Amino acid sequence: MNLSQAFILSVIEGLTEFLPISSTGHMTLASAILKIAETDFVKSFEIIIQSGAILAVVALYLEMILKNKELLKKTIIAFIPTGIIGLVLYKVIKNYLIGNSLVTVMSLLVGGILLIFFELHFKKKTQEKDLSTLSYKNAFFIGLFQSFSIIPGVSRAAATIIGGLFTGLTRSSAVEFSFILAIPTMLAATGLDLAKSAHSFSFSQIEILIFGFVVSFIVALAVIKWMLYYIKRYTFIPFGIYRIIAAIIFFLVFLK
Repeated sequence: MNLSQAFILSVIEGLTEFLPISSTGHMTLASAILKIAETDFVKSFEIIIQSGAILAVVALYLEMILKNKELLKKTIIAFIPTGIIGLVLYKVIKNYLIGNSLVTVMSLLVGGILLIFFELHFKKKTQEKDLSTLSYKNAFFIGLFQSFSIIPGVSRAAATIIGGLFTGLTRSSAVEFSFILAIPTMLAATGLDLAKSAHSFSFSQIEILIFGFVVSFIVALAVIKWMLYYIKRYTFIPFGIYRIIAAIIFFLVFLK
């Protein structure tokens, strides 16, 4: 992987991490298009640069989280399912799921259909709960939804947003909790991968990782602000349609 390829993947990560379209899935498909071999380093790169995007959340929400101990506790509770599954299935995730274009395409397609369905369904319901009324039980429930995002193409953001809608959170609160829950989730994923793989990185690879981290942070910072603006005015249906179209095009062009 060279710097130009790292730049493209990092921009894609920053753009897609907090949108319900799957950052890992898009990086997998982009790697296939750019003909980047899915080596162990590339897979680690795709995991680690997500922390750059997460740093954008920390920059925007850290003060809010530190002042709200209840929200911090709920975030930790919600993280538990993904934390356990990620630790137990780490080798399966990295060796068989990450980089698997067919799994990614199918997840994008099914996820797009579900996103449209849930958006249409919950649009008809009155949702009045915000993060201050979110129970520990419902926080854990949202965490269970997030655990499905270990499958590339599912989208951590989409899974947690749908989980939040199920619990009765408003759309804006569901999105904000998705942002916040990303912090322990992605930091844990990065920490685990570094613990397993850091010893094998060369100096040039470390430079690429740092470069990708910075790029994804800068792009994600802008995307988060845009997303908060978007959800107050529009539905997630366009994202669902996009997922379906992207999955069909990639399948027909690259996999058929």
